[in-house]
Amino acid sequence: QVQLVESGGGLVQPGGSLRLSCAASGNIFSYSSMAWYRQAPGKQRELVASIIKLGSTDYADSVKGRFTISRDNGKNTVYLQMNSLKPEDTAVYYCQGRKVLSTYWGQGTQVTVSS
Repeated sequence: QVQLVESGGGLVQPGGSLRLSCAASGNIFSYSSMAWYRQAPGKQRELVASIIKLGSTDYADSVKGRFTISRDNGKNTVYLQMNSLKPEDTAVYYCQGRKVLSTYWGQGTQVTVSS
């Protein structure tokens, strides 16, 4: 059974940093792409960053220059390094993995940016 397990969320002050991890069951190369989404209270889920199998990355305009998505193939893990965090980054962050016929989601991890 495919599983994506996020970790690394928490409470951080504005300007601080967090690194989220998404551990995938099985070989990470079985996914055509992996991504991080977030959903703030009362808002729709939005794409934050994505990485395709060949390694190209893409980011939402709101996080460009602050967030970095990467992966460790040996650990079957995707990361989201978040720097210069702002209160508006507060949300539940979800890991998504896409295969040819299916899309998988993790359970989410809460990120709260507050002083």
